[in-house]
Amino acid sequence: MNQPLESTANDQIPLSIYDLTVAYHRKPVIWDICVDFPKGQLIGVVGPNGAGKSTLIKAAMDLVPRASGRVLVFGKPYDKNRHRVAYVPQRESVDWDFPVDALDVVTMGLYGQIGWCLPVRRKHRQAALEALDRVGIADLAKRQISQLSGGQQQRTFLARALVQDADLYLMDEPFAAVDASTERAILSILQEMRARGKTVLVIHHDLQTVADYFDYVVLLNMRVVAHGPTKTTFTEQNLTKAYGGRLTLLDEASEAIRRVQQ
Repeated sequence: MNQPLESTANDQIPLSIYDLTVAYHRKPVIWDICVDFPKGQLIGVVGPNGAGKSTLIKAAMDLVPRASGRVLVFGKPYDKNRHRVAYVPQRESVDWDFPVDALDVVTMGLYGQIGWCLPVRRKHRQAALEALDRVGIADLAKRQISQLSGGQQQRTFLARALVQDADLYLMDEPFAAVDASTERAILSILQEMRARGKTVLVIHHDLQTVADYFDYVVLLNMRVVAHGPTKTTFTEQNLTKAYGGRLTLLDEASEAIRRVQQ
């Protein structure tokens, strides 16, 4: 596996992580992570529960403190290039009772362009409405977010990311707890983003769809077990290293691998 050199600052690499360790109450959650994420691909980050997947992207965005390590976004520290990054959090981490409608949520994605405490103009609301239309829920623009279904809430946060027109998208389980129609819609949008040269990093839990959805995969279990093109990295050997004896999951993944290889 290629590991990024500490001195490397390549502005063509969307996300470069070197020697990253994060600990909660002195207990490591992720340890000595070294990986470069390739440009213009759909990247899946998979691993067992508690492997540190969400912590990885939160640490990359300075949302949790690092015990050690360095993170570069297009060759610069995150705070220098945050305008090139969009984030879709887990639905469970959002306060859905906050009194805003879907259009308000998407418009929040433009605050970096608008500026805090400055008025939201018609062009901004139009851009937000177009993003809602891209995810198929423009008709719900004025619906209170607490009144949206789980899939509609997920689409709303995807629209908020889209309206930012970022270069790197970090998504924490965007397919979790959505219906099949929403999952297909989200995947189609992610594929469209890739076609436009965007880099999309997705925390993902469904091993059966990894081979179908992603060009590149990172297998994580506190440390990087393996990373590389999905066809050569998403293997039974690497999955066994990442998941250990969780046979049901491995059987499902093995079936998915065989299906792709046929």
